[in-house]
Amino acid sequence: MVIMMINKTNDYQEAAAYIAARINRKIQTGIILGSGLGPLAEHIREAAVIPYADIPHFPLSTAPGHKGNLICGLLDETPVLAMQGRFHYYEGYTMRQVTFPVRVMRLLGLRNLLVSNAAGGINPDFRVGDLMLIRDHINLMPNPLIGPNDEDFGPRFPDMTRAYDRDFLHLAHEIAAREGIPLKEGVYLGLTGPSYETPAEYAFFGRGGADAVGMSTVPEVIAARHAGLRVFGISVITNEAHHFADDFVNDANEVLRAANAAAEKMTLLFTRLIQQIQA
Repeated sequence: MVIMMINKTNDYQEAAAYIAARINRKIQTGIILGSGLGPLAEHIREAAVIPYADIPHFPLSTAPGHKGNLICGLLDETPVLAMQGRFHYYEGYTMRQVTFPVRVMRLLGLRNLLVSNAAGGINPDFRVGDLMLIRDHINLMPNPLIGPNDEDFGPRFPDMTRAYDRDFLHLAHEIAAREGIPLKEGVYLGLTGPSYETPAEYAFFGRGGADAVGMSTVPEVIAARHAGLRVFGISVITNEAHHFADDFVNDANEVLRAANAAAEKMTLLFTRLIQQIQA
């Protein structure tokens, strides 16, 4: 059983205590699986599956492609804690609720967080199905750290100059080269959604330095870095938002199909990366 030091009672601690009582492994790495990427969780063996609805104070996933389970088990031979679905600001949740699981992971003793998402490709070199390592982000959502700072998690003004761990990025490139997985790298732009962007907005964001755009990830990364977790992020490019033929539309079902098609590559990359960072 995971051993935690509980020195005060609050909703984070209650959620962490509930999860700790149901898992029997020491875990260093958490994974947040985005739209359509939940199938990666099916590769986790000896799994304890905890529905979000059972965990005290946990929100519920309402977005398509987000099953709403916390899964603890072995990815290959490495213990992991995976979120099969995340929470979004556009669902009506507060930023505290969106980032709630990240802080619970920290209380459970996790050190690393791997985040994934489906994103629109702004960079003209990107194609549907490409994997983009996130080297940096642009945040156009409310910052999840607004409000009184909880010193138990981190400082009032956390540094974000290296939000995405450079050693993890380097390892991912090495693994991809060995396994024959083509990778892109770029800047992820986080927006509130839920409406997709207009062509003018895509063009504007591209001129501002964004390579891909989505509706998640950034709040989780900010909360994780605030709490001292090392972070790795990756986007599956699910549409090409850099040319607009007359019949171009953003379609949520197409996004899910493209994300699902990338699940096998994602699983291999995540498995090898977790093996190396915990070696």
